[in-house]
Amino acid sequence: MVQNAYIHIPFCRQKCNYCSFVSYPELEKKDSYIKALLFEISERYEGEYLKTIYFGGGTPSLLEIKDFENILGLLKFDGNSEVTVELNPESVGRGYLRKLKELGVNRLSFGCQTFDENILKIIGRKHKPYQVVECVKEAQNVGYNNVSLDFIYGLPAQSVEGFEADLKKAVDLNIQHVSLYGLKIDSGCYFYSHRPDNLPDEDLQADMYLTALNVMRENGFNHYEISNFAKAGFESKHNLNYWDNNSYYGFGVGAHGYTGAVRYSNKVSVNDYIDNPNEHITEEVPSQAEKLEEEIFLGFRKMSGINVEQINRKFSIDFDNEYKNILKKYVDYGYLEKTKIGYRLTDSGILVSNVILADFLN
Repeated sequence: MVQNAYIHIPFCRQKCNYCSFVSYPELEKKDSYIKALLFEISERYEGEYLKTIYFGGGTPSLLEIKDFENILGLLKFDGNSEVTVELNPESVGRGYLRKLKELGVNRLSFGCQTFDENILKIIGRKHKPYQVVECVKEAQNVGYNNVSLDFIYGLPAQSVEGFEADLKKAVDLNIQHVSLYGLKIDSGCYFYSHRPDNLPDEDLQADMYLTALNVMRENGFNHYEISNFAKAGFESKHNLNYWDNNSYYGFGVGAHGYTGAVRYSNKVSVNDYIDNPNEHITEEVPSQAEKLEEEIFLGFRKMSGINVEQINRKFSIDFDNEYKNILKKYVDYGYLEKTKIGYRLTDSGILVSNVILADFLN
């Protein structure tokens, strides 16, 4: 039974310079898109009670309250469900946040990226640092007690000290969750063809990440996934469902889902999606070998690591024997460590996790 849903809202006022996500500054298409989205949900959703609902983007906070009301009105959930909305700090106020809360939204994720105003301009963000502070405080005043901030490290002109100051400012806001992402410049973003000349190198990015581990742990945050930190009890249930390799609906343009035995993806063109929102562009049933690879890859993203007994039971293998050479090599290097249930990445192992995971997946 599917008990989780991701809903993609692809609109933004302008594309950030680092962004290669499925997002478009085409707000004039919003009403047609919402109509198509409602149709897809009504056709695909089977009426299960949902433990988590996640509105991602793009900029979901560009929607009107009536849009959220219409979408959520099609779904079954209650006060025990985790309902998250991603927001940009410049696009919301107290009234908007209060109305979201009345609709059942109980978790907010603000796109902060940095508190450095100069860097915000370089990367094409529209908000000012003070707006992040104001939004968090407004959310807390309205009664939200589950607020997350997103940050990027490795940004142009960013220093270790500057990134550390960002995190300490976030901690001072008494939030419950922080997500940290290293800057990636992929094809399709502005920086790909206009690469900044003041990017921190890989060593400096690694120093930023290790600094983040210290800051977050010292301030009572549990490092529960490679890029995510939470106060106890405030881990993202929706994202943990991904990392536990469980099923989920994916609604909207560019969304991916995993229902039954099928992984699928939706169209990435807003116009194509509006024309036929009920058609997937890919559908595949992963093989047992592919499922095992997913289990390993996703499991190592969690700081609790992989559960060997669970893998052995699900895939009828002897994990320790199957991967004994790889395990020994990385345990000896200090990149993996044995746990009560299996294996996990160490802090130094996280920095070379792509290399380690490639070894397991070959």
